[in-house]
Amino acid sequence: MSTSSERYYQAVNELLARIAATQQENIARAAEVMADCIKRDELVYLLGSGHSLAIAMEGYYRAGGLACVDVIEDTTFGRAERVEGYAETVLKNYNISSGSVVIIVSNSGRNAMPVETALWCRERGIKTVAITSLAHSKSVTSRHSSNKRLFEIADVVIDNCGMPGDAILEIEGLPGRACPTSGLAGIFIVESMVAQTIENLIKAGVTPPVFISANIDGGDEHNESLLKKYINRVRGI
Repeated sequence: MSTSSERYYQAVNELLARIAATQQENIARAAEVMADCIKRDELVYLLGSGHSLAIAMEGYYRAGGLACVDVIEDTTFGRAERVEGYAETVLKNYNISSGSVVIIVSNSGRNAMPVETALWCRERGIKTVAITSLAHSKSVTSRHSSNKRLFEIADVVIDNCGMPGDAILEIEGLPGRACPTSGLAGIFIVESMVAQTIENLIKAGVTPPVFISANIDGGDEHNESLLKKYINRVRGI
């Protein structure tokens, strides 16, 4: 009999394979939008509330990542994500132009913050990419007064292929399930978009603004010009 850790490993492998098999077209569309944004010297923003913040952080200021990426931070770590008006309070602290791209990460896609962010972007002509669980989102109602869920608003929707409730593993003696998949799936999707965006930029003759590790020889020298370019545009670098 396999152990719970082995069964989780198998479940995650199957999930990532399902994303790779079914979401390539949507990932390619997202990468096209991102590459076009970067060609115009605009920024890509990532928003994740609660544990989705960990997925958003994957794209920010790291070795092998794009330098032109900022994170829209929910400092309440999800505690205010159901409060209408909170998203606009957060968004006004960022200089998000109409040429930017906002990637919104929300497994359920039902709460006010991701929905309100997508609507705010639509009103301003800002392209949005949603990373969400369609199975979960379609099984619940919206918690926003628009009665919309994230997948119904975003310009590009990428399904993380997770199940309702996120947790996937049944363990004998435990009521309900344990061990979510949205974090691993979301990071895989983000890095897949980054990979394709970089390829698109190179094919277009544009040098991708990619950080390399500061912990290898030459890393600081390579990154210096990127930091100078974005230091007054990307918060915290």
